[in-house]
Amino acid sequence: MNFEEFKKKTEEAKKWLQKEFAGIRTGAASAAVLDTIKVEAYGSLMPLHQLANIGIEDAQTLAVTPFDGSQLGVIQKALTDSSLGLSISVSGNTIRLSFPELTIDRKGMLVKLAKEKLEEAKVSIRKHRDETKNKIEEMQQNSEIGKDEEFRLKEKMEEITKDVNNQLEEMLKIKEEEINK
Repeated sequence: MNFEEFKKKTEEAKKWLQKEFAGIRTGAASAAVLDTIKVEAYGSLMPLHQLANIGIEDAQTLAVTPFDGSQLGVIQKALTDSSLGLSISVSGNTIRLSFPELTIDRKGMLVKLAKEKLEEAKVSIRKHRDETKNKIEEMQQNSEIGKDEEFRLKEKMEEITKDVNNQLEEMLKIKEEEINK
């Protein structure tokens, strides 16, 4: 049995978690926190990055400059309605987003959110592990492999699962350190 499909699914879960962690803001300015912002523009919901240039002005400030100045109001509204907890100010055709220092409570909430995202990724990994395990058992029942090979394949699958889970835990540890800086 080839574990390429299982490894591909675990990589997808890791990439998903990386993206989710990028969206959890820390005390420093990061354009990635705006990846989830959708703006009602031109008759549909559009990702913010398709409507504006997003730049980092300094360690605590992002600058959002719409490509079309007429969209400034709707972009400002979308940012205001988001639950990012950023201070918003408008200067000319630029929206400035200031990242306030995180309070102890807010840091705790962000760590809790990161742990929830980690658990979602682990659930996905378990689901794919169970699917792979079922395929291995089915192969043994259909006499495609023997009991020894079934045992070896399940051991290999568990080894891959443990390795990926360790990587996910390490990602959480790094994110917690970022949040608590």
